[in-house]
This record gives sequence, structure tokens and C-alpha cells, in this order.
Amino acid sequence: MFVPLKEAVAGTCGGKAGALGALLRAGLPVPDGFVVPFGAYLAAVSDLDLGRYAAEPDAQDAARRAIEAGPAHPGLTAALGHALGELGDAPMAVRSSAVDEDTAQTSAAGRYESFLGVRGAAGVADAVRACWASLFSPRALGHRPFDDLRMAVVVQRHLDAEVSGVMFTPFEPDGPAEIEASWGLGPSVVGGTVTPDAYRVAADGTVTRTVADKRTRLDRDGDRLVVRDVPAEARERPAIDDDTAVRLAGLGRRIAAERGGPQDVEWAVADGRLWILQARPITAALPSPAQAGPAGGGERGAADRDEVLAGTPGSRGAVTGVARVVRGPDDFARVRPGDVLVCPFTDPAWTPLLRIAAGVVTETGGVLSHAAIVAREHAIPAVLGIPYATSRLRDGAVVTVDGTAGTVTPANA
Repeated sequence: MFVPLKEAVAGTCGGKAGALGALLRAGLPVPDGFVVPFGAYLAAVSDLDLGRYAAEPDAQDAARRAIEAGPAHPGLTAALGHALGELGDAPMAVRSSAVDEDTAQTSAAGRYESFLGVRGAAGVADAVRACWASLFSPRALGHRPFDDLRMAVVVQRHLDAEVSGVMFTPFEPDGPAEIEASWGLGPSVVGGTVTPDAYRVAADGTVTRTVADKRTRLDRDGDRLVVRDVPAEARERPAIDDDTAVRLAGLGRRIAAERGGPQDVEWAVADGRLWILQARPITAALPSPAQAGPAGGGERGAADRDEVLAGTPGSRGAVTGVARVVRGPDDFARVRPGDVLVCPFTDPAWTPLLRIAAGVVTETGGVLSHAAIVAREHAIPAVLGIPYATSRLRDGAVVTVDGTAGTVTPANA
């Protein structure tokens, strides 16, 4: 019913699990765990006739509910209890590993569900079913044809990270590694809810860094995740030192060699040790370094709304369109094809908007965040990390987004 993570391969366990298995076999520091493979999912849904939902798009909610509420395989919970006991009954990370996830063609960034800090066999079983059910979410079905619905699930030791982030390994042998880092758990960097520190590690080990104002962090508190304010004295303190950045870059070179090409790597520091949490092929190149750089601070509403705003270039190209300020899901219906999405950040629930928007502007986030990766995959310009962009840009105004230079220009500026 389960596959030890070290034995996982993509053909039976999906791309995410297959990559982690390969890294473990290569001796890289990956948290131990196991995989609920494709076969377990197919057995669990064999009586649900899910194929009929291909012809009934309005019934997708019913498909998700049927999977989440369906009885578990008689031996699943018991087997989970045994497997978790071998891992010490610690909190677990439960993460999707679908057949179309983490491939060379698409990252599937934010497409499916993942859960951190899950405890106990019953909780892990619920999280596994929720991962399965996310195959039928609007953001998943909108990305791929309804033809190969297979989902494996990775169950790994959860790490209470002191620092975490994302690294892009070099595209060329003599190119730099790009690293983003912030306090706490990784979803803050991946989801773009914080503007992280940025490190560029050259082939000769030289480190160039830009330290950001990291105002919040995500941590586990018992069986839940909480967002906390970062103490003022730590906000502009580097999340990692240069030596750690160089060690990360070295791990990145090993990962790229093992996986046969440039990799998008999620990593964490826990108990003073570096860990690798995910590695997938980079699907779209980063924009070239621009002169604009991250935007400065400033008080909300204090800036002239007609000024040229500068942020971090996230996805190359330029586009002119109507700015649509979106502060949360209640505003999603206001976005029309061709609008420029202006938002605090984008988490996975925002993915459908990135399929219709002409460009995206965020208040927080880095070039390795979910919003930037998906924007690059959709070839739409993105500028990230403009403080108070949702107040400084007028809803309905015409703006030009230059994702190569990292600027946003109102029409009358």
C-alpha cells in the first residue's frame, strides 16, 4: 500500500515523489517518509465513476466531496498508523504528487493541495484524501485535460524550519544560483506573502545579497499553522549568512547533476541543518537582472498615484492594460481577460486569474514565488514587491507593466 520514499519513482509515485526518492538515493538531505502511490488512489476511487465528471463540469464539487467523504481503504488507516509509528509519530508534511506535477513541461505550481504539521493516522488519512480530491479543483481542471487523473501523495517528516526558501540552480555551468530566504516555514516564500532576502551565488562562490524587510513568518503551533509578526530587530537581518548560501548553491549543483538539468529547489534550515524539500525542473527562465531592483517602503497612500513604481522583475515582457485591484477572493469575479492583476500577493487559489490576466503586480513576493513562476509559464509580465501597490494604483486606470525592467507606469505618469 505504501512505498518508502527512498524507493519512489515517477512512474508509480508521481514526479515530486520520484525526484525526492532519487535525491535520497543519491545521499542528499531529504526528510524521510513514504508515498501513497497511484495504485492506492485508483483503488480508493474505483467505485466512484469519476470519469463521468469529464462531461459534467458543474459536478466537480460533487467529485471532490465524494473523494473526501468516501470511506478509506479498510487497511489504510491501520497501515498509516504503523508507517507513522516507524517515523516516530512526529508531525507530517502531506503533499500531492500527481502524474502531471513537477514535469519538464509544467511545474504545476500551486495546482494541488499540500498540508503541513499533520498528526496521527486519522489526520494523515484525511489529508491524503484532500490531496486526491484536489485533482478536481477549478485551478487543477483549468490547467489540464480531463484524461489522466492519478494522484500519489508524499508523507514526510514535517520540519519546524527556522529559515526556508527557494533556489534556482544555474542555467549554465558558469551561471549563478539564485536563492530566496525568509524566516519560518516555506509557504511564505513560495506563496509570496513575504518579500524574501535574495542571494546570487556566482560560480566562484562570490555572494551578492539584497536583504528585504521580512515582516511576517509562518510557523507551526501545535496542530495548526500561524502567521506571526517578525520582531522589528529581525526584519532586516539576513535570514542566512553567505556561507550558508554557498553551501546551498553546492547542494543545488549536486541536485542539478542528479536530475539532469536546472532545478527549482525548496529548502529549509531546521535544527541548524540544511534540508531539501522538493526539486523540479525549471520550466521558464528568470528575467535578466534589471536596474530597478526592489521598491522602497513608504506609508500607505502617501505616494503619488501617478508616479512610476519600481519593483522586482518577475516575468519578462511589457503590456498595457486596465489595472484591476484584487485584495481577496471576493474580488475575483471583477477580473476580465486582458486586465492587469494588482494584488497583495497570489497564493494557489489565485491561479485561475493568472490564466486570463495580461500582467500581474504584487505588493510582496520574490522572483522565485508561485506568482512569478506561473506568470513566466503563461508568458505574462510580472512585477513583484511594490509596497502598497493596491493603494498606489487606481482600480480601472490604464497602466503599463514592464516585467523586464521591473516598473509599472500609469498612463498619465
